[in-house]
Amino acid sequence: MAGKDGAAVKSTGGRGQQKSDVMSVSRSSKAGLQFPVGRIARFLKKGRYAQRVGFGSPIYLSAVLEYLAAEITMGQQR
Repeated sequence: MAGKDGAAVKSTGGRGQQKSDVMSVSRSSKAGLQFPVGRIARFLKKGRYAQRVGFGSPIYLSAVLEYLAAEITMGQQR
């Protein structure tokens, strides 16, 4: 498809404007955690702990691990 000056114009196929400037946001930052939610989800799936892993389970597990790590480090500082 060409524009008025002959330059190529990219069509979005009726899906609205393209969102090329949108940055991806990690699940860890969405949950406000420092521990990697995506990595924990991958380990849960790869380790075959269950047939299916729910969406919230790696978030909960990473929150618990982050809490335990914070408790251990705070206990050592006392």
